[in-house]
Amino acid sequence: MKKKIVNDPVYGFVSIPYGILFDLIEHPWFQRLRRIKQLSLSHYVYPGALHTRFHHAIGALHLMQKTIEELRRKDVPISDEEAEAVSIAILLHDIGHGPFSHTLEHCLMEVTHEEISVLFMEELNKEFGGKLDLAIRIFQNKYPKKFLSQLISGQLDMDRMDYLNRDSYFTGVHEGVISYDRIINMLNVVDNELVVEEKGIYSIEKFLIARRLMYWQVYLHKTVLSAEIMLTKILERAKHLVQSGVEVPSTPFLSYFLNNKIDHTRLRANPRDLLNRFSQLDDTDFAVALKTWRNHDDPILAGLCQGIINRRLFRLEFQPRPFDKDYIRSIKEEILQRENISKKEVRYFFEKGKESNSAYTTSKEEIKILLKSGAVQPMSKVSNHGIKGRQFAKYYLWYPKES
Repeated sequence: MKKKIVNDPVYGFVSIPYGILFDLIEHPWFQRLRRIKQLSLSHYVYPGALHTRFHHAIGALHLMQKTIEELRRKDVPISDEEAEAVSIAILLHDIGHGPFSHTLEHCLMEVTHEEISVLFMEELNKEFGGKLDLAIRIFQNKYPKKFLSQLISGQLDMDRMDYLNRDSYFTGVHEGVISYDRIINMLNVVDNELVVEEKGIYSIEKFLIARRLMYWQVYLHKTVLSAEIMLTKILERAKHLVQSGVEVPSTPFLSYFLNNKIDHTRLRANPRDLLNRFSQLDDTDFAVALKTWRNHDDPILAGLCQGIINRRLFRLEFQPRPFDKDYIRSIKEEILQRENISKKEVRYFFEKGKESNSAYTTSKEEIKILLKSGAVQPMSKVSNHGIKGRQFAKYYLWYPKES
């Protein structure tokens, strides 16, 4: 089969077979991922973090193809149809992401990006004459060969494998580097479930540690989190003004989502229309909006936009336990006086919350280890190597710095 060769900065030359996979990549809905940054506003801390969802999807596809090749080498039965379907599923797993990826996920619409991804797949399936039937079943974990779904969404899926490697590369945070090739070579299948051969357990431990470190150093870095909260407050304020009858100029694509509440019912009622509108929305719409709104007559909207554009970010305090109520009250009172705002408007200048991360969880499906004896054990119970599920939490306060 003829293949398209792409030079990826992380993996070198990767190949994409002509056919349905290449046609899906060429589709305008997929090409939109070039205009959505993988790490939202992380470039405010790590200037190199400007890679896109497009990069990530191609990388995840490459790792999936390597994994299929490795499993077939170990005589795991994977038909050509299944190989193509699982490749389609991983290629499209993030197609439902909106502008700035996770940051604005629940602000624009009251649905998750996974649900939007499924709708995109269903519409593409109609367009491509049913060629995505099996891919959708695998993506939704409705196919008997469970390991195929685990390769898309699980504790060792190709999504995580690529984003840790890629995000580490572009941020320069080397703690996130994982031995992805070693892990893939250690994968196997027992009773239709994905397992890791015992000799690969140290690579898995490194993978789990890298994931935890990347969360606190990159994904939940306090400056990144501050910028992302600021962006959600901007959208919240813009929506409030629009609903109050105030003119808030924006691109026609963004304007539709500012003026309309999109929930599951509305999405399912006319998916094609909404997907066409959503597919025209990307990071550039917000770039235009921020530059326009920084001169808006509303001082709250204008001030927040100026802060994002000029990187004048709010303070974010992190600590391992909830903040004292008196301390919270004193900050709110100070904000009211300094910003000359009403009590209702404090929400645009103050937020408290909690962020948590678990490198490994035993509450979901555990990583299974294939012992040399042939027995299969959950990773948390493997002698001498057990990793216990533990959640790490930090509480935060977000508010303006003193002038």
